[in-house]
Amino acid sequence: MAESPLVGTWRLESYELHTPEGEIRYPYGREPQGYLLYQPDGYMSVAFMTRERRPYAGGDRLQGTPAELALAAQSYVSYCGRYTAEADHVTHHIEVSLFPNWIGEDQTRYFTLTGDRMDLWTPPMRMGGADRTARLVWRRVSGGRG
Repeated sequence: MAESPLVGTWRLESYELHTPEGEIRYPYGREPQGYLLYQPDGYMSVAFMTRERRPYAGGDRLQGTPAELALAAQSYVSYCGRYTAEADHVTHHIEVSLFPNWIGEDQTRYFTLTGDRMDLWTPPMRMGGADRTARLVWRRVSGGRG
């Protein structure tokens, strides 16, 4: 089996949410931070966040206040599992996720590759109380054929 052109490590450059009416939002700011890894063995992992995250006042990961815990979860996305790639889309078979509703789901992402840049977008998903399409730009930092 040929290696997927997605294989490698990708750094997040932008994350936008688009409404059907054309409105664009930046829920992780204009300069989010994150990485997406596609491995040759068929596993993937993604984590991204708002660049400026506030540390917990007490410094104990398990003892944040309810407000600290909520803000930390709201400003961070992470999941991993297996993936299957096709010519123009990839399916993430989610096994572990910060958002528990995604565990066990298969989620499709569409993509285009241009050199070491990957434009990736979701089908419309319920986010922020409305159907929105997430559009992400990733830049390859290692691996693959980029």
